[in-house]
Amino acid sequence: MAPAPSSTTSAVTLHINGEKHQLTVDHRTTLLDALRERLDLTGTKKGCDQGQCGACTVLVDGRRAVSCLNLAVAAEGREITTIEGMAEGDRLHPVQQAFLDLDGYQCGYCTPGQICSAIAVIEEHAAGWPSAATDDVRPEAGPPPLTPDEIRERMSGNLCRCGAYVSIVQAVTRAAEAHEAAARDDDHAPTAEGAAA
Repeated sequence: MAPAPSSTTSAVTLHINGEKHQLTVDHRTTLLDALRERLDLTGTKKGCDQGQCGACTVLVDGRRAVSCLNLAVAAEGREITTIEGMAEGDRLHPVQQAFLDLDGYQCGYCTPGQICSAIAVIEEHAAGWPSAATDDVRPEAGPPPLTPDEIRERMSGNLCRCGAYVSIVQAVTRAAEAHEAAARDDDHAPTAEGAAA
């Protein structure tokens, strides 16, 4: 049973990987520490603990967040996805599979944060969001091609101390291509109305 809240603690409900977790946390508890120390979700790694290395990256409402700089109380009611929530049973997320196929990791410590970021990068790019490396940011220019420079810029918040950057860029490229192909297939899939016509 969770201890009763005090003036320095709050009861929070965290929605993580599709499950609700009720906790009483000190107001200063970071999301990272709540995940690792309270919920035993140790796939999210503690690196610099200053928001500079990206090892603790998770998705909050589908967007990247460094969990060491976010408070657990601020995550109340938001959808949090950690590396533990990426695969569907034994089937890896396409980004995880691409990292595995193309050796986008070495020691693997930064890999969970890299994969979370890569998934968000692909979604951000598909939505047409520009990056600092995008030459033409006019809306009518459309989404920029996801070049290696675009991937490097968009992934620049995640450091790999082993230096597996080339493989990481290749893995993100492959996963992005698969994502685009799936989106095209969905656009051309017959609709119920079309099938009935």
